[in-house]
Amino acid sequence: MCGLLFVLFVSNDDSMDWKGLSAGEIVQRVLNQIDSGKIVLFHNNGENTAAALETILPKLKEEGYAIVPIGELVLKDNYYVDYAGKQRHGVQE
Repeated sequence: MCGLLFVLFVSNDDSMDWKGLSAGEIVQRVLNQIDSGKIVLFHNNGENTAAALETILPKLKEEGYAIVPIGELVLKDNYYVDYAGKQRHGVQE
């Protein structure tokens, strides 16, 4: 494929921001389901995503969560993503 690298990301939770939820509904959904190690999916074209993130990000930081780019979470060398979306060390059989 012309030397392109594709990495599959599987989120644990969908913010559902794409469904036209209000900022408050997005905030409630995300904060009620957040847990250590979760990856929450947001969409760049969600009507109320930016407004929701203005509340979500400071609240999560206040609770001790770290907000990091997805690239910092991905193990790239000698890892694969299994059928359940988990990264596994070694070669996929």
